[in-house]
Amino acid sequence: MRKWLGHLVPHKLKYRLFAVFALVILLPFSVLNLYNYQKIESLVQNKISEQSHEQLDNLHRSLEDQLSIAFKTLIFLEQDSEIRRILQKPEERSVLDNKEIMEDKFKGLNNSFFLYNPSVYFTLLDNSSHVYTSYPPNKSLNYSQIASNPSFKALEEAKSSYLWVSDDANYVSRDISKSPTLLSLYAELRDRSNRTYGLARISIDFSFWFQSMLQKSESDQAYFIMTRSGEVIARSIPDASLSPGAIGEIASLPQSGHWTDQQSDSLVNYSYLSSLDWYLVDRIPLHLLFREIETLKKQYFVTFYVITAAFIAVAFMIAHAFTRPLSHMQRKMKEAVRKDLRIRLPEKRYKGEILELTRTFNAMMVDMNGLVQRLRAEERQKDAVHFQMLLAQMNPHFLLNTLNTMKWIGLRGGNEEIVEICLSLGKLLETSLNSDVDLIHLRDEIELTRAFLYIQQVRYGNRFQVEFSYDEELVYALVPKLSLQPLVDNAIQHGIGNMAEGGRIWIRMGRSPQLPDRLTLEVEDNGAGIGQPGRNRGEGRKRPSIGLQNVRERLRLLFKDKGELEIIPLEQGTLCRMHLPVLLSEPYESARQSDII
Repeated sequence: MRKWLGHLVPHKLKYRLFAVFALVILLPFSVLNLYNYQKIESLVQNKISEQSHEQLDNLHRSLEDQLSIAFKTLIFLEQDSEIRRILQKPEERSVLDNKEIMEDKFKGLNNSFFLYNPSVYFTLLDNSSHVYTSYPPNKSLNYSQIASNPSFKALEEAKSSYLWVSDDANYVSRDISKSPTLLSLYAELRDRSNRTYGLARISIDFSFWFQSMLQKSESDQAYFIMTRSGEVIARSIPDASLSPGAIGEIASLPQSGHWTDQQSDSLVNYSYLSSLDWYLVDRIPLHLLFREIETLKKQYFVTFYVITAAFIAVAFMIAHAFTRPLSHMQRKMKEAVRKDLRIRLPEKRYKGEILELTRTFNAMMVDMNGLVQRLRAEERQKDAVHFQMLLAQMNPHFLLNTLNTMKWIGLRGGNEEIVEICLSLGKLLETSLNSDVDLIHLRDEIELTRAFLYIQQVRYGNRFQVEFSYDEELVYALVPKLSLQPLVDNAIQHGIGNMAEGGRIWIRMGRSPQLPDRLTLEVEDNGAGIGQPGRNRGEGRKRPSIGLQNVRERLRLLFKDKGELEIIPLEQGTLCRMHLPVLLSEPYESARQSDII
């Protein structure tokens, strides 16, 4: 997986900058724009749906008004005494007179209620085989045929005062109405004694009403009247239709709502009429809804991608101008490795930050070249020092062998003093020859110091005394080897060496009172102090103490700023005080036992 990612990730810096721009800025911004436009389309769709429902509600109220007018007409016909008398007693007047009176009544009703919409038709029947209409029929009137209409039969069986029929066959002349069906209200006319004295049929040409209400609607926007069974009984556009999916979605529940029909790519809004069990449906093509938005979106994205392409080109040029000096510097660095850092970049062709970077690179090459030269010189010097050390080791080895010879001569001659001197000097030589160890236990350093002091006591005829003072817990503390010997030697040579008697040296070892984690080694003498004229010393000291400088340098190399050597002048003598960290290194129990044995 990581190998595939390694192949996909670009290696060049300019391509990485381009990839970061595309993934971090361009892609998220494009996705955000698409999301925002989808949200805008959703909001527009909801807003259009609300407006469409307002139109459907207006149609709903208009249709309810038509139904209300039909009911009012029925009430007026039932309450008109003259119409009731004609229907109850048609024999009082001639048939022509009755027909003339009825036609006048019908005209009065039309002038009162239907002046703006002459699409309501009346039919009245009495119990004496007379029929009165407000319209010219499409065929001659037949009382028996009209009275035997199944709707009147259903009204009689239901024992109801009225009945709505939504798919009544159109019986009006084709010259007046060409609608296939009418919405009819069937009712019985009853007197105050609740006796039926006639039948009434009031029909509404809802197709005509539907077309007249939608004359100003959008040409691509279609309206439908659909029954609960899914039958479309009216439409605003003759060849318009609803998809089976839309019909199934609308007819599934008796309620109002909206639905996006993917099959016809349109928004379908519908409103339910509970009184007729109908649906008023509005179908709006989505391209009609989002026509302006699509145009705006195309213009926006074209502009966006043109600007983005220009920005990418400029960014790529800037990245190329920025990375070209880096690539050139990379090549020069590779050449510097081959040419032993003897390479320089031209500074005239660059400006600004690249110029500073070029100058820094050139300075770095100069410094590195100088450092390499110094390292080579130090290596050569180290080799020379090592060679001199090897030469210098020849004399101590020869001297050690000579001491061993002298020791055996002393043993054969029975001179114990020569034997002890040879043993003491041999310890010092063996320790100096062991170059692998820099730190030794304090007790070993004390033993070496005692060996050195034995030789000096023999030399000076025991004219001075030495006192050791130390804590037993510190005998396994680590100290630089042969660090006390130069201090003691300095005290003897420059302090008490020329004293005839009374010379004393105090060697004290313990923790520092101010810093418990520091070990303090002190060598104090009562001889001539620093800067004082030597007693019985002639001209006094002629050269600086090489041993003290050696100890100070070794402390610096071993302990850095935690090692220190102080030379303190006293009223009588000199105090050399050495500070170093407390490093305890106790041996194993077996090693202790072997030391005791």
